[in-house]
Amino acid sequence: MKKILIILGTRPEAIKFAPLIKEIQNSKNLTPIVCSTGQHKEMLEQVFDFFSIKTDFDLALMTKNQSLMDLSSIAMKKLDTVIQNVKPDLIFVQGDTTTAFIGALAGYYNKIKVAHLEAGLRSFDLYSPFPEEGNRKLIGSIANFHFTPTKTATINLQKEGIYDNIFEVGNTVIDALLTALKILEKSKLKSQLEKKYNQNILKNKTILITAHRRESFGPPFEELCDTIKELANENPNFSFIFPVHLNPTVQKTVYDKLNNVDNIHLISPLNYAELIWLMSKSYLIITDSGGIQEEAPALGKPLIVVRDVTERTEGIEAGTGILTGTNKSKIKHAFNLLTQNQKIYNKMSSTQNPYGDGTSSKQIVKKLIQL
Repeated sequence: MKKILIILGTRPEAIKFAPLIKEIQNSKNLTPIVCSTGQHKEMLEQVFDFFSIKTDFDLALMTKNQSLMDLSSIAMKKLDTVIQNVKPDLIFVQGDTTTAFIGALAGYYNKIKVAHLEAGLRSFDLYSPFPEEGNRKLIGSIANFHFTPTKTATINLQKEGIYDNIFEVGNTVIDALLTALKILEKSKLKSQLEKKYNQNILKNKTILITAHRRESFGPPFEELCDTIKELANENPNFSFIFPVHLNPTVQKTVYDKLNNVDNIHLISPLNYAELIWLMSKSYLIITDSGGIQEEAPALGKPLIVVRDVTERTEGIEAGTGILTGTNKSKIKHAFNLLTQNQKIYNKMSSTQNPYGDGTSSKQIVKKLIQL
């Protein structure tokens, strides 16, 4: 049995690894060992519970006001201990977090092969998103196996001189989404959510907003909030739902600017199941989230992407989303286009998702057995 050490620390990593962990568990040739660094402790536990996943190691690395330098140094030391204990045949990391980068580096230092899930994403701006763009480029330079989600991601790696062991498999986030929808259909949670939201919020067309990117902090994030307030005042027949990220900077700006607006509903961060359900009920989504850029097209929900650049260019090129940055005039133009032009809305909502068909985990496990 090949031992696959899966290192994760944030909710997006857990979501995208969940279907792969399940698929590895079903294999006769592989065994998964799950190590959580705990970057998003409470959010991680929600995902693990929802998908019925148990961790083998929980490093609980996060402390209050921790810097990237502190997190990286502590993560390296503790992950080295785990690796020495497990002696895995392969280390698997996902995406572009600090956990992913340090996990890959720890594997490299121990001369253990590293596989990178969702490899090849690039914004081509080293500081946007920060530190994610640097992390994924560094992981790409030391990983042994690269599981890319799209042709564009594959080409990005090849342009950097990486040609060997690239496997284009789609994105496991779609596997997770389809699995989550099935779980929701069979659970009591669906009726509970309908009761919770339909009484007041979902009586109008719903605009879901998620925003927390570090590179937007300061004037850009303030402009975004000002824009949302204007849109809400100009469109009283819409409900604007904003799950507010726990980051203190996000909390202060959002509550200072958007509290006490009748049709803006500021709510606590949502667990994965509730977020998926609310996405499925939304008319359109305003977001800076990478994962939502991939998930929303599978649900037929047009996107306004409030980032200056995105590494997920396939959706913008396919027409599932409009890239606006935090610029007020661009956001309002995109919003008015989607809410006032039914033909454009219908075209965007019916565009095929470029990020996968829900079979990525099966493809990856088949390849892992062959390696």
